[in-house]
Amino acid sequence: MKCVLPFASWDKYSSLGMGKLQQGVVHAVCCALAVLCVRQGSGAQTNAAPPGRFVDLTAKLGIHFKQEASPTSRKYLLETMGSGVALFDYDNDGRLDIFFANGARLDDPTRKGTIPKKDNPKYWNCLYHQKTDGTFEDVTEKAGLTGFGYSTGVAVGDYDNDGYEDLFVAGYGRSTLYHNNGDGTFADVTDSAGVAGSGWATSAAWVDYDNDGRLDLVVARYLQWDFDDIYCGEPRPGHRSYCHPDIFKPVSILLYHNEGNGKFTEVSHQAGIDKPGKGLGIAIADYDHDGWTDILVTNDSIPEYLFHNRGNGRFEEVGIASGLALDGSGATFAGMGVDFEDYNNDGWSDVIITDLANQGYALYTNAGDGIFNYVTGAEGVGRMTLLHSGWGVRFFDYDNDGWKDLFVAQSHVMDTIEIQEPHLHYREPPLLVHNQHGRTFVDVSPQSGEVFTQRWAARGLAVGDIDNDGRLDVVITSNDGQAWVLRNETSTHNHWITLKLVGVKSNRDGIGAQVEIVTDAGKQYVTVTTASSYESSSDPRVHFGLGNAESVNLIRIRWPSGVIQTLNDVKADQFLTVTEPAPTAK
Repeated sequence: MKCVLPFASWDKYSSLGMGKLQQGVVHAVCCALAVLCVRQGSGAQTNAAPPGRFVDLTAKLGIHFKQEASPTSRKYLLETMGSGVALFDYDNDGRLDIFFANGARLDDPTRKGTIPKKDNPKYWNCLYHQKTDGTFEDVTEKAGLTGFGYSTGVAVGDYDNDGYEDLFVAGYGRSTLYHNNGDGTFADVTDSAGVAGSGWATSAAWVDYDNDGRLDLVVARYLQWDFDDIYCGEPRPGHRSYCHPDIFKPVSILLYHNEGNGKFTEVSHQAGIDKPGKGLGIAIADYDHDGWTDILVTNDSIPEYLFHNRGNGRFEEVGIASGLALDGSGATFAGMGVDFEDYNNDGWSDVIITDLANQGYALYTNAGDGIFNYVTGAEGVGRMTLLHSGWGVRFFDYDNDGWKDLFVAQSHVMDTIEIQEPHLHYREPPLLVHNQHGRTFVDVSPQSGEVFTQRWAARGLAVGDIDNDGRLDVVITSNDGQAWVLRNETSTHNHWITLKLVGVKSNRDGIGAQVEIVTDAGKQYVTVTTASSYESSSDPRVHFGLGNAESVNLIRIRWPSGVIQTLNDVKADQFLTVTEPAPTAK
């Protein structure tokens, strides 16, 4: 059964001007439909699927970060959108470190035109260095990363190809680019690089869109918004709510071309990517295999954008034509988090987009002909997500069986949602979903650890192998709350392999490279990226679960430079560094 609910959950009744009786009728219908859909789809949840096991080790590892949303009585929209997290090895010691973006002080009320200040250490962004014993130490001040303004998203990439990962921190009013000095410190090079931007930046991604060997930067912005003191919600004490994004005008995406001398040129208009949107998430992939990396931007309550890279320095927005812009009923939805990977192992990058309760997370399969098919209902995702709201999301193989599963950070956007719709919740547990050989998904959260019984106001999510044991771990941020480091302790005898790509003619991180592996069980495909999820950046190393295969028959890498590299008969259960070969002379 396909369920389509008539309204999303944002402050809908007051914005539609309904009276109390009309509100009650609509609310009852929505609730009935939601419960009916979930009950009718519940049978598929009994399918046998191996559970995961994720354990909260945050305090034990020495992580004590809290995101400061700085809530006010005015319900400024900025307060509820959260901040992201990055997993990356900033000092090249082979161990992943963690960076958290953080909010800033907001006055009540805050004057229009104000850039919030980090005038107290509790508002600082935080860098945690992983020590040799696996615990972490706060090195924020030493590294020079305390930050500026109200920080939101984070993107990791070696933009100058010097072998050290650099850091872009998106924010409200001004974003910041930090150059990794290679000695444990970072330098703020924002002004000299020309990437400060303006407005409200959310997610960002490093991508070499013109294949010149240098990483460029794409930045999503959310709304034309400036601490507008607008009252939304019912005019009763305790019923004021965050305003729907429909109230505010869209704002264009920013694209910065890397000139190779530490400077960037803003080329959004020339590249055809300056379409005004309400962007919250960014993911990259070469979805049509033409050798040029494409860009997907999720929008809140307007059509989603897919920018097809034409290979001449310009993009064409093809969201509607490709089938990615709307859901299966032709409606817009609250696009938030996103991932752009091949979950059914057919060689074509698929898409997951999280959204608000009463919508169902949007899952699309890539048909290989430029068209994406909406399969939220058919693949089982709709029934398990209908009453939930999602932010950060990633496809990854938690049990190393060779099929990419789903992990979602969940929470509603409105902290008053339970007043309006008692069957929904502001705080929600995370979601772990097992991939049944690319045919359907099964919710295994209840069997996968205590963390899946806890309710969080989760936002950002990053994935990486923090303890280098061959199982992918997760870090999650929450809005105005603590962060969680979840170690993957899933019991499995399955094998794995993790590749670290080093570009030579291509960008050093190999971002945009397409990796194919072949085992006796079949093929798998991954695009090298640090982007996707929501306002977050994940481990750039490429991880494959191998099932019972003790070796990989073939690894084929298509580098952004166009070089094709193959490796044969590679032993499983190892971290392997692969350096791009020099192009063959013609």
